[in-house]
Amino acid sequence: MDLQDQLKNLFPDHQPEKTEDKPKKTALFWIQEAPLLCKYEKPKGKPVTVITGYNGANSDFKSLTKALKQLLHVGGGFKNEEIVIQGDFRDKIMSYLQEQGFTVKRVGG
Repeated sequence: MDLQDQLKNLFPDHQPEKTEDKPKKTALFWIQEAPLLCKYEKPKGKPVTVITGYNGANSDFKSLTKALKQLLHVGGGFKNEEIVIQGDFRDKIMSYLQEQGFTVKRVGG
């Protein structure tokens, strides 16, 4: 016996309101017109993926960086309007950003 059946037994005269359960898709980040540039670098011999071209607010940088780090389970950060993710994850980052509605260009090999 589920919760709906139990409630009907307790309140037989009650008519529940019908609500529409349409999932609302809201943008998590500020989407821009210009494409983001996703490139691979090796400063100090360590591979990193650098995302440039995003011009959102500081809080948008934080939330986008946090989402990417959680998606990939790696470290990273943002500084000087660049998001730096540890490791070479260009393909995964580009597919995630495209799912979120961004246009992304791959720079370099």
